[in-house]
Amino acid sequence: MARSAVAARPRPRARTNSSIQWHKVGRLALLFTLFVIVLLYIRPVAHWVQQRSTAAHSQSDLRALQREHDRLDARLNQLSGTGAIEREARKMGMVRRGERPYVVLP
Repeated sequence: MARSAVAARPRPRARTNSSIQWHKVGRLALLFTLFVIVLLYIRPVAHWVQQRSTAAHSQSDLRALQREHDRLDARLNQLSGTGAIEREARKMGMVRRGERPYVVLP
């Protein structure tokens, strides 16, 4: 009976070269997942950088337009004052009725 109990025990399987090494497969899967995540982030990051550049350009345009607005506002205030029409007319060389125009030549 002792012999039959020893013979009935299953023998351990010998390892073959074709067995899958799951730790390496897991690492490859993680690397592939990381690569896909990086690929998915490239386009939004590029878009964000482009928007940042566009925003900076728009800010400079806004500052230029604000300066132009301030200049035109000052000009409006200057032309709205008393005597502004006469001042502008005299700059263009106009004279009032009854005045005698003089031209000074060099």
